[in-house]
Amino acid sequence: MDIRLIEIAKRLSTWFGLDAVRHDGRVLPAQHLRLCGQEFRDHGYFLRSARAEADRLVAHCGLSTDSALLDVGCGFGRLAIGVLDRVGAIRSYRGVDVSAAAVAWCRRHLAGEHPSVQFTRLDVRNERYNPGGQAITGTFRLPFDDAAFDIAYAYSVFSHMELGDIERYLAELQRVLRPGGSAFVTMFVADDAPDVSINPASGALAWQGPLHCVRYNRAFIDARIRSAGFTIAQVSDGVETDGQSGYYLQRMHP
Repeated sequence: MDIRLIEIAKRLSTWFGLDAVRHDGRVLPAQHLRLCGQEFRDHGYFLRSARAEADRLVAHCGLSTDSALLDVGCGFGRLAIGVLDRVGAIRSYRGVDVSAAAVAWCRRHLAGEHPSVQFTRLDVRNERYNPGGQAITGTFRLPFDDAAFDIAYAYSVFSHMELGDIERYLAELQRVLRPGGSAFVTMFVADDAPDVSINPASGALAWQGPLHCVRYNRAFIDARIRSAGFTIAQVSDGVETDGQSGYYLQRMHP
């Protein structure tokens, strides 16, 4: 579906109060707001995936009620829903996204009951999700203090970004994470591939539209991750959505 039609559907659903459902005691975004694949339209599947992402951060990044967590590309609150369900209200959760509709939904349905949970819109340019936003330049900064977070999370975000934007985000994650802090990000990577490929023809999926898949050569992108001040603790190859790989990172000490 055209991104503009999706935005119109979101607005209409909000006006008529049809933008949320409840399942197993949790508020979830309505089915048409779940853009991760057809399987996510099932309420149980969506909630299980939310819980699994929270459990991932508990197991690999030490998420606890005393953690400060940054969710980059928070969308319609999947991680926040999972964290509130599995861990409860943590010390600080901050979600950011380029979608005004997503941030408004999260504020309306998730932030009100939990003062430590807050959402901010970043009006920066992404050719796929926010083509009218401001270009990300060398002066781009996330609206947070240095070393404000213990954990950062960016699921299916770098997978739709060109290299320059990834490098700026990595620099900002390095800045806002405390020394020794953890990050989990997903990307499309391959060993035998050009340094950067946009919507590559190979693979089982047909990529459609701007930046649907930005794939990186593994050695090429790994070098840039390390130069940004991170160690790569673990990589789960090809097991995330649409064959993305999950990177567990740790911010280096000064």
